[in-house]
Amino acid sequence: MAPKLRILVVEDEPGIADTLHYVLATDGFAPVCCATAEDAVREFAARPPALAILDVGLPDANGFELFRRLQALPGAAGVPILFLTARSDEIDRVVGLELGADDYVAKPFSPRELVARVRGILRRSARAALPATAAPAAPALPLALDEEKRQIRFYGRVLELSRYEYGILRLLLQKPGRVYTRDELLAKVWDADSDSFDRTVDAHIKALRAKLKAIAPQLEAIRTARGSGYALSEELPPSPPA
Repeated sequence: MAPKLRILVVEDEPGIADTLHYVLATDGFAPVCCATAEDAVREFAARPPALAILDVGLPDANGFELFRRLQALPGAAGVPILFLTARSDEIDRVVGLELGADDYVAKPFSPRELVARVRGILRRSARAALPATAAPAAPALPLALDEEKRQIRFYGRVLELSRYEYGILRLLLQKPGRVYTRDELLAKVWDADSDSFDRTVDAHIKALRAKLKAIAPQLEAIRTARGSGYALSEELPPSPPA
């Protein structure tokens, strides 16, 4: 029998934590509950879970700050994150998603719906981990994709990418020059039910460009097709300009 997937639940309200523990355990997961950010960091560092559910409002830290702390830990790159909060303002959703979270659920919520979202996130993460079947990028491009390490190098230097920055650049690399619309990027990188927005794509593209320009300031590695979307340039030199 396959081991149960561990789900880290960081929630300081005992009633909600108990409910989440019950529905996750009933659905075949192995939930581990923490009431504070400090406990969550220790639990995550000791053994990264298959997925983490973070309450935004914790007694000792903001959930977004906890997300950043967890992302800095070894093994965090492959762990999906779902935010749970009593606040439903659009700005909170945008902040959470742009940080790189996989989903966002506002209280009050249906426990069964939340479990369904957890399963959906885990399915998408499993698909993303599979080797790409599309044709590889042209050898002349100075971008190198390492699927096993989930890394992309630009002129030999490893890019420090968030989950979605990696997904966007990985997709653009499959067909350099091909223009992907914002809707296509949302569907292929975030998946259709992720509740993300056009400006979320724009924010990630802006961040990607900044990281690429930090290595090759003179180059526009990602070009904008005005009114259409984004594409990876096919004319990048094999060596960075002096």
